[in-house]
Formats: sequence, C-alpha cells, structure tokens
Amino acid sequence: MVSKRKGNNINGWIIIDKPAGITSTGVVSKIKRAFNAKKVGHAGTLDPDATGVLPIALGEATKTIPYIMDEIKSYHFCIKLGEATDTDDASGQIINISSKRPSDNKVSTLLHKYTGLIEQIPPNYSAIKVNGVRAYDLARSGTQLKLKSRSLFVKELQFLKRIDDDHVLLQLTCGKGGYVRSIARDLGKDLKCFAHVKWLRRIWAGPFEIENSITLKKIEDLQKLSSLMKLLQPLEVGLQNLPFITCSKNDVVHIANGRSITVSAKKIEADEKCWIEFNGKALALGTVRDSQFYPSRVLNIEN
Repeated sequence: MVSKRKGNNINGWIIIDKPAGITSTGVVSKIKRAFNAKKVGHAGTLDPDATGVLPIALGEATKTIPYIMDEIKSYHFCIKLGEATDTDDASGQIINISSKRPSDNKVSTLLHKYTGLIEQIPPNYSAIKVNGVRAYDLARSGTQLKLKSRSLFVKELQFLKRIDDDHVLLQLTCGKGGYVRSIARDLGKDLKCFAHVKWLRRIWAGPFEIENSITLKKIEDLQKLSSLMKLLQPLEVGLQNLPFITCSKNDVVHIANGRSITVSAKKIEADEKCWIEFNGKALALGTVRDSQFYPSRVLNIEN
C-alpha cells in the first residue's frame, strides 16, 4: 500500500512496533503526517488487533516494498483452545466450543503437518476479493463464503510453551500471503477441540527485527522533523538480505536511464532478484542474465 501527496522527499525506512487497535493503513497515515512525506507505504499488512514489526517505507524505499514482501517473516502467537470464532481470532463471535484439551505432546506432534509448502483457506473475514468485493464485507453481510485455498511456504512452526490449559504459545516462520488465523483454526479442527488466535505479534520481517523498532507514541512525541530524521534507517537496510553488485562510475548514468550494463556476478543465479550499488548507495533493483544487469526499478540516486 503506497500513498502520494505533496510533501517532503524523504527516503528510507521507519520500523514501527505496531500497537493493537489500529490498521496498517492507519499507521502509514500517522507516519506521513509526522514527516510530511510525499510518498509512504508499508511492507506487509498486520490485522488491526495484531502487534509487532511493521516496516514503513518512505520515498524511494517504497519501490523496494515488493522485494521486502517476498521475504520470510516470523510471528509469535497464542491460540485459545476450546473455542472457534467466526473471524478465527478473539475479535469474533464464538461459533463452536469443546471441553477437550489436547496434551502438549499431541499439539507439538501435529505441527509438522503445517510445514513446507501447504494449502490454507483464508479466513472469511479477510481482504481477499470475491468477484471484486472484499471477503470481510461479504461475511459481514451474511453471505455464505467458500474461499479457495492458497499455497503458503511454512519454514517452521514451533511449540514454545503451554501457558495454561486453554492457551498455547507458538512461533510461525513463513513466506508471504500466510494467515496465522487459518493456522490456528485448522489446528483446532485437527486437534478436535476448536481454536482461534488469542493474540499475534510479528517479531521480524525480512531484515527488520522487533528489537530495532520504535513505537508510534515516540513518533508522535517528537514534533521536529530533525528529531524524526534521526530515526530514519537507510533505504539499503531493507535490501541487505538480497545479493548486490557494485558498478563503476561510468555505469551510473546508464542505470539512471534504465539501461542494462555488463557486470560480473558469478554468485548470482540467472533471473535472481538483486540490486546494484555505487559508493554504498542503491541505484536500482533488477536481475542478472548472461552477464547483464537489467534494472526493473530505478531509484532516485540524487537522494
């Protein structure tokens, strides 16, 4: 999601520890106002009740959002056993209950089923579009939905601890497009006890970690742009997990004009996403093929 308006040309990242009770779009609006920034976007939606890492891109960093979205993310989440809700989280209405409570071993043993490339059906209360209409709007209107399954790569699903008889803490590490609420819902069905997400916290997303995040309150408390700018992380921070190539000064103009250049990139596979830099500054994102770097997104190298 990216929004544009008149304002300051500011390039870089602000990593927010999103609080519960606000949408990801709402966070973008607050950052845009605080910096009076011309262009702002976020790299990966969190549900309103979810907390944790929400990378906010400003200016030219918004061009790198698709690359960040493709990266692995990790979540801590608590599931409540014995209750299914219509939203698959604690905000919904309870639709099924059970007195059964599986053992720690039974929960832990089942988790392997949810690793690797899996298929999951999104929650009815999600932003998936059905014939051009958001699923959550259809669900709220009482429409019976039958959403199609989606593929999700799950790197790891770990049992962390049993909080009490009714609550289990898990950690999910997965690719883009995953619904933690679907994991909780399906686990509850497989355990024959029903379950939903009690709370959810994203602890890292690609190169961005919760330890390096800041609160919205801190942003709102800092009134001067000069103080806010000290919190800004360089655009290149978001690209650190991707391979890069260093070009010569003579290549800079060619890249700025979107032209391909000859490179030596033996460690980069054909058509693998990468970026090119000069003097530590990212110039463009693109791919390499037959010793040629082909830019797909040229960055404003003057800033």
